Amino acid sequence: MRWLAKFIYFKILGWKVVGNVNLSKETVKKAVLIAVPHTSWHDFYIGLLLRQVIGVKSNFIGKKELFVGPFGWYLKAIGGAPIDRSSNHNKVEAIAKLFDEHDEFRLALAPEGTRKKVDKWRTGFYYIAKAAKVPIIMFTLDFENKQNRISEPFYPTNDMEADFDFMKQFFKDVKGKIPEYS
Repeated sequence: MRWLAKFIYFKILGWKVVGNVNLSKETVKKAVLIAVPHTSWHDFYIGLLLRQVIGVKSNFIGKKELFVGPFGWYLKAIGGAPIDRSSNHNKVEAIAKLFDEHDEFRLALAPEGTRKKVDKWRTGFYYIAKAAKVPIIMFTLDFENKQNRISEPFYPTNDMEADFDFMKQFFKDVKGKIPEYS
């Protein structure tokens, strides 16, 4: 399947990977992956293709109700992990626990929390990385230049404001599929 993903990603769609292209050769088996800007449903299949192209298994979370019925097995097979999103559960701790339960777990999230334009990112991904003691790896969904730029692993410090400034700089001037939402 990897050859097919590469054919679609590079030849049909005309995308490229830049930056930390050796991610698959690194020993980072646990990380929070953040994708920005998240402006369209197209981001999902670009992410699926990217992970095949670079040969890195990644995971995502979804509400537990999605993992029952006919599509539950498929979502788990492609790296999905069910999470209880009810208000009486600490979601950050529950998600951080997933890292302890797996030898390899790279959780892909969109810090915006929606496909619409936002003024500020949600902070859950940051607290998850800190609680799980894993790095954050950033990658762009740059539809204007048809590229995914991948960062080196970044370990959050105790200065959230400075960390967010640093991460946002990585995504500066990147345009999503729907540029007005970027």
